[in-house]
Amino acid sequence: MNEPPGAGTSVFGAVHLGYVVVQSNRASDWRRFGAEAIGLHVDEIDGGALRFRLDDRACRFLVERGPAEDATALGWQVDDHETFDRIIARVADRGVPIVEGSAREATLRGVQRLWRFAGPKGIAQEIFTVPLTTPEPLRMLSSGWVTGESGLGHVAILSREPEAMRDYYRTVFDSRLSDYIDENVSGLKMKIRFLRVNERHHSVAIANIRGIKIDPIRTRVQHINIQSATLDDMLAAFGRVTELGFRMAWSVGQHTNDRELSFYCVTPSGFELEVGWNPVVIGAELESTWEPTTYQGISIWGHTPVGETVLDKFAQFRQALRSVTTPEITVPQFAAASAPVRAGHVVPVVHSPRSRSGGNSR
Repeated sequence: MNEPPGAGTSVFGAVHLGYVVVQSNRASDWRRFGAEAIGLHVDEIDGGALRFRLDDRACRFLVERGPAEDATALGWQVDDHETFDRIIARVADRGVPIVEGSAREATLRGVQRLWRFAGPKGIAQEIFTVPLTTPEPLRMLSSGWVTGESGLGHVAILSREPEAMRDYYRTVFDSRLSDYIDENVSGLKMKIRFLRVNERHHSVAIANIRGIKIDPIRTRVQHINIQSATLDDMLAAFGRVTELGFRMAWSVGQHTNDRELSFYCVTPSGFELEVGWNPVVIGAELESTWEPTTYQGISIWGHTPVGETVLDKFAQFRQALRSVTTPEITVPQFAAASAPVRAGHVVPVVHSPRSRSGGNSR
């Protein structure tokens, strides 16, 4: 894969999705959804925030109070300080402001320190090197979740500017294209690009409606994916979501490209959560020979819509009309990976007087 000019060595494989921040005023619904339906460990934090755990990390999902009812930030773990500095330089060289998160923000997210910069569709990108772990035993209905080198899971976004978003992740994290899917949705042609930054088949999926720049989704993210450790866990979560009255969006099915078995349900904030099992892993042996392929259709079987109403269709139509008149946030400095850097440009970077602490924990 070609490296952006002046960027140095690729950071591919040294970046992992660490956490997701959600803003919501529906904390009680989120607690019931996350703990009782999906089967995650939940901790209540002072101020009304919730943290969900999947493993020994102190936080994998942070739900903090606010009106957005949406994902507002993605936290990316960077393996070492050399890689961290390389990413910071790429962002700073393009004139994008970088700020250090406050001590409280870092604590809430379960990291030692974090730095933030703008991302596509207004989703802040936060990077950190040292996650906080806890010896406290997990209290959850699931037997376990797959994280580790693959990171937390993936995020899927519907974009009217898919090439700009792809350029963004390629420039910042050296993402690689895994494959494409072409799909017809309600008579509209959709193209989905699947980007990987490590061994997980994709950490970011970018979808767009071909031929017309509309976005029928209210939320910035279409769905977030997490991976069950066992098929039994995935199916048990499916049963609990249904039994507890949470809305199911797509039934259990299997994807064409990464072969993951999964279902999609609707979170209290309105975007979807995909709970999956056993996707393809692009390890070192596959990485050396992997060639992107275009698949026709999202699913081999299943993934049929559940409970979609005429009112849902009207809501999507109204949202699509609104989106036509509102430009999408693209972070234009990253619109092309080869964009020249302005000589002598001073970037506002806010640093703490303390040096970054050493160490790395997975």
